[in-house]
Amino acid sequence: MAKNPSKKSKPVKREDPMNGAMKFFLAGLVAELYLLIIRRFYVKGTAVQMLAWYDYLFYFSIAGLVILIAGAVLSTVWRSEQKKRRIGWYIAGAGAFLGLASFLIWKLNAPALTFLSVLVPVVMLLGILWNLYDRECAYALTILGISLVALWGCRRELSNLYMGTYVKVFVVVYILLLALAAAAARKAGKADGKLGEFRLLPVDADIFPIYVACGLSAVAMASALVSITVAYYAMWALALVVFALAVYYTVKQL
Repeated sequence: MAKNPSKKSKPVKREDPMNGAMKFFLAGLVAELYLLIIRRFYVKGTAVQMLAWYDYLFYFSIAGLVILIAGAVLSTVWRSEQKKRRIGWYIAGAGAFLGLASFLIWKLNAPALTFLSVLVPVVMLLGILWNLYDRECAYALTILGISLVALWGCRRELSNLYMGTYVKVFVVVYILLLALAAAAARKAGKADGKLGEFRLLPVDADIFPIYVACGLSAVAMASALVSITVAYYAMWALALVVFALAVYYTVKQL
């Protein structure tokens, strides 16, 4: 009788990570579809469509705020029931995206839409990674992914007369944050994965991928201070590293 329960218990452990990854995947698809609809009718539409969608985006931003508040209230009311509380937070997250994305595009137009169109797939992939991979792998790929998006944004705005100085300051601050992240990982590695009372990593975590991610990200971001051309090639090099590590960790997990 003891053998049957043990056989059934193995897939149960894999169900939650897979469900979480699928939720991120579906949410990312819906969010990207919404952005594509906006691009079709607001950015590339006719004058009548653009005027109509200008009003729609304002109303969508208000609707998103209402949905966000409703979801937060529901999650508070259902705080004693885990499944219902989670539904409340899903509703709040959907409202937050609808409201914030609509408001940013309403105020900033095409640049905000382009940025969100890149950010949504990155967040979707990172969410999948955090559900499927080990913590140290997820941290490394998260750092590289955020650095790739940051480098892409810096490269676009570095030549801007108004934003160029702010971009350079951001690059310096970001490199300092990468150094702090590497130092925090080193400290946690010496304390069995804990940073104070907070467990940052598993007990037997391999810190080396985090060091590599922080180092490569710092070098790539520093290239933005040299020239836009160097930053362009550094961006593609960093993207190849992200792809290679994702494939490596996927094979390792399998």
